[in-house]
Amino acid sequence: MMADKKQVTRLLKTARGQIDGILKMVEEDRYCIDISHQIMASEAILKRANKEVLKAHMTHCVHDAVNSEDCDQKVEEMIKVLDNLLK
Repeated sequence: MMADKKQVTRLLKTARGQIDGILKMVEEDRYCIDISHQIMASEAILKRANKEVLKAHMTHCVHDAVNSEDCDQKVEEMIKVLDNLLK
């Protein structure tokens, strides 16, 4: 992985902590809207982590593949990822 591992790790650990907190909120029967807000905050952090990973992939893996035989495969991979993101 070519992404900034320190930053991606920090974001993922933060999301993990938030999810642990959400589970506790559910166990404690906390207010639904409060739980929903925390879920959305976790999603936002995961999106930021994914953005970093995909940015590195485009910058390094896809860029390097442009002048190789892997170009079509890398482009197809990105099309599939974008298709999933835009659902």
